[in-house]
Amino acid sequence: MERRKFIKNIGLSVGTLMLAPNLFGQVQSKNQIKKITILHTNDTHSNIDPFPSNHPLYPNQGGVSKRFELIQKIRNEEENVILLDAGDVFQGTPYFNLFGGVLEMKMMTELGYDVGTLGNHDFDIGVEGFVKAHKYANFPFVNANYDFTNSKLKNQIKPYSIVQKGNVKIGVFGIGIELSGLVPVANFEGVVYQDPIIKANEIAKELKDQKCDLIICLSHLGFEYPTDKISDKILAKETENIDIIIGGHTHTILEKPFLTQNKNQENVIINQVGWAGLFLGRIDIEISEKNMVFKNFKSKIELV
Repeated sequence: MERRKFIKNIGLSVGTLMLAPNLFGQVQSKNQIKKITILHTNDTHSNIDPFPSNHPLYPNQGGVSKRFELIQKIRNEEENVILLDAGDVFQGTPYFNLFGGVLEMKMMTELGYDVGTLGNHDFDIGVEGFVKAHKYANFPFVNANYDFTNSKLKNQIKPYSIVQKGNVKIGVFGIGIELSGLVPVANFEGVVYQDPIIKANEIAKELKDQKCDLIICLSHLGFEYPTDKISDKILAKETENIDIIIGGHTHTILEKPFLTQNKNQENVIINQVGWAGLFLGRIDIEISEKNMVFKNFKSKIELV
């Protein structure tokens, strides 16, 4: 397959990025199209229940049960769905304090997550605490720029995971923020931070060499900063072979995906959907043999 390129001419219609009809004509046959629906969350922070009815911003919104119903609805409508999380599963409600992350892992397993990555708050119960909670997850967590060689996470976290959905081979890898200064040193004992740009380029190249049709980075770097601190925007600009960056950490609510270019001037999508499980991100990808086209919309988890 030639290097996949996102169509540049994108129109906005009813909250959805729509493919222009004349461009869609480039796809010669429906039999050549490979469609993937990417669903994603970030920074859910142990929010199992909906927000209370008297909440000033999000009354009765959010909650795992509503997320489950929405995900199942989409799965019934679409053939190939992948569900991803960009980190900070832990910390934020008494559920985390009571159950030490076990409930969050069980809930994500029930929801059918395919891959997740680590955020800084996922170290709040230390490496050993994460290992204990992770036993209740039947899906992998990935991170490419933390060296776990001398950590108890050595055999728990891999740099990437390859997920097959229909006839599409999807490479998913993780990139994490520097933990020093955010997390007590004792909580990430043995974990060594490595340059995220160098490691992202290394792993994305490896996934490309393994003939992945789609390469997704689960990032917990943050969308952007007023300084030169490494963010998703900088990561996209300084790397290649990454098609989509699913972000977290800064709790950024993007009304539509941010479209930018990589070091080779090829398009990269960045998306992030706030925090607390209030929103479910969705990106629909249609891949042909010669190009990639996409539609995108963000679905709010409404009161059922």
